[in-house]
Amino acid sequence: MTQDLFGDAIQQLLAAHSAPAQVREIERDADAGALWKALDDSGFLDALISEEQGGAGLLLPDVFSIVFIAGRHAVSVPLAQTLLLRGALGADAPRGPLTIAPHCEIDGGGAIECARVPFGRMAQWVLVETEQQTRLLPTAQAQLTASGGYGSLDADLRWQAWPDESLSLPPSDWKTQAANMTAALMAGAMERVFEMTITYANERKQFGKAIGKQQAIQQQLSVMAEQVFAARLAARIGFDGASTMAVPQRAAIAKERTSAAAPEVCAIAHAVHGAMGFTEEYDLQLFTRRLHEWRMAYGAESEWRRRLGAAALRSGQARSLDIVREQIMAR
Repeated sequence: MTQDLFGDAIQQLLAAHSAPAQVREIERDADAGALWKALDDSGFLDALISEEQGGAGLLLPDVFSIVFIAGRHAVSVPLAQTLLLRGALGADAPRGPLTIAPHCEIDGGGAIECARVPFGRMAQWVLVETEQQTRLLPTAQAQLTASGGYGSLDADLRWQAWPDESLSLPPSDWKTQAANMTAALMAGAMERVFEMTITYANERKQFGKAIGKQQAIQQQLSVMAEQVFAARLAARIGFDGASTMAVPQRAAIAKERTSAAAPEVCAIAHAVHGAMGFTEEYDLQLFTRRLHEWRMAYGAESEWRRRLGAAALRSGQARSLDIVREQIMAR
């Protein structure tokens, strides 16, 4: 019931502030201030902060619908990363948009370089994690270069040295936590793509009959449905637990499965839509572009398969079912 209330509320907010036309404008460098202010004023971004520090005191399962619906709207700001980091920092968190760098390198001169930072163009602060320290760095003091393809919100960031204005965080596998959030975004975007494809197949007529009546199209749509619902289930597994942070193996399952589903979902959607789906004026490409980018963000499916395989070997369990029961689904 709580998730339904959150879902209805965030749906209304994003319908007003993150409609496809607004997403296009932000991709073209329009100011995202109105969208960010609406999110910040709503209190959704403080959902994981404890009540003692002025937040809602919710746990990870409670906020799944918030992140999932953000994906359904191809949200143009780092809502998921900010939600996560505010939960960790509490009242000390900066109020601007926060994101997480997938990895960084420190060159011989001491400069910090972070490539392909999700929402790097939109963030005011970026969490950078090295073997020695974990710090939140201001993007205002970084050299920013847009990365990714058309309409991408990612960026390469470079600091000449560690800025004096920064915040320290407790060490953690932040990449895994960010991957889990991205999985929920992907699940939401895939559901939106599926709905658009079903609608188009039922409305587009060929030889006087909707193309959705053709057996070949129906077969493609059934495969698509399987992938979309498997992705949503996997994303929910990633948000299961009694904490504000994801269980690493559950997060790995979530990102592996959603990343694996994305190429097939996008391919079928564009096959059904034909050339129209690739046009700038049609909304489908807003979501499929995001899905291809999010698939790679914080590690593609191959990386998470390796992590899961290594964990299975370390466990000493003879059967995969035992690993699922005792390590992944255990309460």
